[in-house]
Amino acid sequence: MENLIANFNYVIVVILMMIGLWSMLAQKNLIKKCIGMAIFQTGIILFFISIGAKRGAKVPILTGDEAPVVEQLANPLTQILMLTAIVVGVATLGMALALAQKIYRQHASFDEDEILENQRK
Repeated sequence: MENLIANFNYVIVVILMMIGLWSMLAQKNLIKKCIGMAIFQTGIILFFISIGAKRGAKVPILTGDEAPVVEQLANPLTQILMLTAIVVGVATLGMALALAQKIYRQHASFDEDEILENQRK
């Protein structure tokens, strides 16, 4: 139980990723698929931020002439990469919603089965 509590953030990551994956695969509504994609991306971002976190770490800004102790500094690379991932995720979600809006204008539905049926006609 202590191990579960110590790794609670990873449990949340797995739950978020499974909810997002289920939503993208099982739902027929395009908007629900977009929401699932956003949830899945949130789980991935939380996972990488959790990996980069260090207890008691200091910000890696050097001041003075003293040599830094690397073990005491936080690695800013994961945070920078996740900021980039957030921007890419927002752009991807915006593009997916724009495509869903275009599809709705053409087929008057967000349901995949109805859209495919309309295309066959």
